[in-house]
Amino acid sequence: MNPVYRFCYTITKTVARAALNFRVIHPERLIEEGPALICANHVSFFDPPLISISFQKEIHFLARHTLYSNPAARWIFPRLNVTPIDQDRASMAGLKTAIRILKDGHRVLIFPEGGRSPDGQIQPAAGGAGLVVAKARVPVIPIRIFGAYEALPYGAGLPRFITATTVIGEPLHFPESDFPATREGYQAISNTIMAAISKLECPPDRLP
Repeated sequence: MNPVYRFCYTITKTVARAALNFRVIHPERLIEEGPALICANHVSFFDPPLISISFQKEIHFLARHTLYSNPAARWIFPRLNVTPIDQDRASMAGLKTAIRILKDGHRVLIFPEGGRSPDGQIQPAAGGAGLVVAKARVPVIPIRIFGAYEALPYGAGLPRFITATTVIGEPLHFPESDFPATREGYQAISNTIMAAISKLECPPDRLP
């Protein structure tokens, strides 16, 4: 990890454990070396930092280019492996960026649902995640986040101190022959990923 990433990682993990009693279930399933697409449900602004501290090594993120609107953000975000994308100009921009980062050998986080869930429930997946998998030919790490919605739901101003947990699924591998390079094929991969995320369960003692 670069020094800025390590510093923010350490602070985030310390605060998450103290304020959210944060824990990772099945960390042995994480891929810590080589490229992999990290796919998770999206319920809160807490999701990216909670997923990042689930890993022992650094991962990469995509974010709207508008977050780079001030000098401080333009300095820190590249050091946190946050790559800006212009979602307003081209919907493919983020997908192409994710593919490039994966082919460079890194792990990249995306949310197959697109935006945050307004009610905390799993939403249908778009085809973008499937396209990235088909083009980059990488394994997928499914992750389900529990408690982040209750801690900071969509539209909330202040967070609550609620138990938060990430549950890691078994890595998914998609043989090229199983899914044609079509919109329907990409959607099938995305649906499979979202189904794997949906099946992940939180231990009863960790529920928010």
